[in-house]
Amino acid sequence: MKFAVIGGTGLIGSQVVKKLNAAGHEAVPHSKSSGVDVISGQGLDEAVAGADVVVNLTNSPTFDEASPAFFQTSMDNLLAAAQKGGVGHFVILSIVGTDQVPELDYYRAKALQEKILAAGPIPYSIVRATQFMEFMDAVLSWTADADTVRLPATPIQPIASKDVAAAVAEVAAGAPLNGIRNIAGPEIFTLDELGRITLSHKGDNRTVMTDPTAGMFAVVKGDVLTDKDAHLAATRYTDWLS
Repeated sequence: MKFAVIGGTGLIGSQVVKKLNAAGHEAVPHSKSSGVDVISGQGLDEAVAGADVVVNLTNSPTFDEASPAFFQTSMDNLLAAAQKGGVGHFVILSIVGTDQVPELDYYRAKALQEKILAAGPIPYSIVRATQFMEFMDAVLSWTADADTVRLPATPIQPIASKDVAAAVAEVAAGAPLNGIRNIAGPEIFTLDELGRITLSHKGDNRTVMTDPTAGMFAVVKGDVLTDKDAHLAATRYTDWLS
């Protein structure tokens, strides 16, 4: 099968391309650096021409109120190009609980992306993942100073990017789900607990303070970012850290 992987040079996209090619498919990465622009539409028709499957792994450059417009425009352009090119399956990567946190602009934007795809003309699959292990350092940096890191006790279920890529590649190579597959890591932590584990492993002596108002995840209610019934990946957080 031939795959056009849009956003194919990023953290997930580059791994998806490798996995699909290793399985004997033809997966071609496309990005701004290769002349494909999902906002202007430049290069899209050429990128998806002859592809059986489009995997869209592009992401908004910001997580703020501008993000819904990015997903609206990029999905409209990609779906039009894919329909014109006769693509039979369109796959996106989303977030577990994205429709449960309307307080966050970015989560509303991802929910919009899902709705646009589901309402579109092409058979589709949505892979929803929990928070990436690779993003923990960034989360820590949002509310840190020289002595402390402030984090809420929000439950999360971290997953390694390699496991996300494997799931996306598997879904993309299969029949369209015309629905959602949730994937998650094997363990649930509170975010403040995960911060302590991370700092301890790094030999970082800063103190993690539990603060229900700190950072982006402070607005999350309950355990909507976790899913015990998801397809569980194998990689544990402490093993990933090692």
